[in-house]
Order: sequence, then structure tokens, then C-alpha cells
Amino acid sequence: MKILLVEDEPKVASFLHQGLTEQHHTVDLAADGLLGLRLAQAGTYDLLILDNLLPGLSGLELCRQVRAQDTGVPILMLTALGETDDKIRGLDAGADDYLVKPFAFQELLARIRALTRRRQEMPTTEAVLRLADLTLDPVRKVVQRAGQTIQLTAREFALLEYLLRNQNRVVSRVDILEHVWETSFDTGSNVIDVYINFLRKKLDKDFTPKLIYTLVGMGYVMKEEA
Repeated sequence: MKILLVEDEPKVASFLHQGLTEQHHTVDLAADGLLGLRLAQAGTYDLLILDNLLPGLSGLELCRQVRAQDTGVPILMLTALGETDDKIRGLDAGADDYLVKPFAFQELLARIRALTRRRQEMPTTEAVLRLADLTLDPVRKVVQRAGQTIQLTAREFALLEYLLRNQNRVVSRVDILEHVWETSFDTGSNVIDVYINFLRKKLDKDFTPKLIYTLVGMGYVMKEEA
């Protein structure tokens, strides 16, 4: 794969560049956010690996600007910021995954494989998903309820799509981690609960019937009550 690595710590950048090159990847390296943005805009990459705290342009802003132009390229954030709010900000900026430093190199490789596999398996055309008066268009990335367009972040959209594809079936936190984040955050993290609440506020609060349900100790289910 052709990978863009944007990392300002010389030792970390050198370690990752060497390790990825030994895995037969082609790696372009940028030490600041502005150079990273120029390279991302000028080249075609299979994967972007971005540090968060970068000089010139933060990793979050770099991610936002890249995602505004390219909705398909996988983006993996590498950062020392590991709090739930930091993860949410990274994912909302358009990142597909979030790896907290320090990390094992083998875990990085596993995350990369998962991200590229997901992209390869994405179908080019799909039917609109429906439940009651809620619709989700996977191709156009449009969500509507009762004819009203609902603005979602990339991660909220991915979570809703997974829940809709499994409507009337209880999905556990582990299911969601594996299929939406394609990773295994600390199971004590409340990231999933936070995103479920985001969806409830946008999709259930001002509409009837209620569509998102919690089954305590089991997980979540999207369904229309009879």
C-alpha cells in the first residue's frame, strides 16, 4: 500500500517508517500538518496515519480537510490523547480508527489490515435502509426521518447504518466495537454509550415512534414497536 505518515516526533516517525517499509508498504513522511495536507491533496494514498499534536496544522484539522475532499481514504489517528472526549473528537473529524500511544507495532498492523479490508469490501451500490419513517442512503450518505434530513457525523452514520442493517436484532457492545470501529477499545470506555445518546437526540427526541432501545446487560436494538 501507499501510506502517508504525518508524525512530528523523529524517533516515532523513523520507527514507523522503517516498520511499515519492512512490511513492503511505500511510505511518504511529513513532519508537520501543512506538509501533510499538501501531500494528501497532491497524491493518491491507500491509508493516512496522522498524529494529533502536529505543528502548523493539527491532526484533527488535517483529518477534517482531507475528509472534506476524500470520503473514502482510510484515516488512522495516532495520539497520546486517550480520553473518551479526545477519541470522539478524532472520530467526529472523520478518522476511521484511533490508536493511543504507546502501542505495539503488531496492533498497528492489525488496525491497518482491518481498515483496508473494510474499504475493499465496501459495495459500490446499495439499497436504501428503512425503518418506520427513517431512511439511510449508504451511497449518498443521507439520513432522513419523517422527510427531514438529519445531519450526522461520519461515526454516527456508521453506527446508525450498522444498527439498521441489524434492525430487530440485539447487538452487543462487542458487536458494535468489532463492526463499526473494527477495533477493541478498552471495554470500560463509554464511547459507544456516548454515540448512542448522540443518535437518540438526533433521531428519537423530536420524533415518534422511538426506534433505539437499550436492553440492560445485553446491548442495543433498533425496532419499531408494534
